[in-house]
Formats: sequence, C-alpha cells, structure tokens
Amino acid sequence: MLIYLLIYLLIMNALGFLLMRLDKKKARQRARRIPERVLLGVSAIGGSIGAFIAMHLYHHKTRHRSFKYGIPAIMFVQMNIALLIFCS
Repeated sequence: MLIYLLIYLLIMNALGFLLMRLDKKKARQRARRIPERVLLGVSAIGGSIGAFIAMHLYHHKTRHRSFKYGIPAIMFVQMNIALLIFCS
C-alpha cells in the first residue's frame, strides 16, 4: 500500500513540476497559458513539492500571492498529513 502512495506522489510532483515549467515556457512565448486553478489543483492533490521547486527554479508565479503563500501552505498541510500516516 505504501509503495502505491509513493508512486502516486512521485507522479503528481513530476506533473506539478512539468506543468509549472510548461506554463513558464508558454508565458515567454505569449501562448495560451495553463489556468492557475489547474496549477493549484495539481499542487493540492499531491504535487506541491514539484510545483514549489519549479516555481523557484524557473522564477514563475513567485509574485502571485496565491502561489507565493498557497503552495507552501498546501505543502505544509500535506507534510503534516504524511507525518500522521507514517507515524501511525
């Protein structure tokens, strides 16, 4: 069971990272962007660490309050839930 959770989190974090990277690329090209609700949604369902790393690596969405404070808040909640699961 634990291995499936770890695989899921790995996939979601990779997806969060790749979506942030792709959105930054689209922003530079002035192409149609990925909606913020999609980026935040992927973060909320397990991709917050990947999104956070990409956000800072590519300097993307770092000025938006919803991302500047939202992604770390989501990450904090997810890490506390993970601690509860692993400690029980």
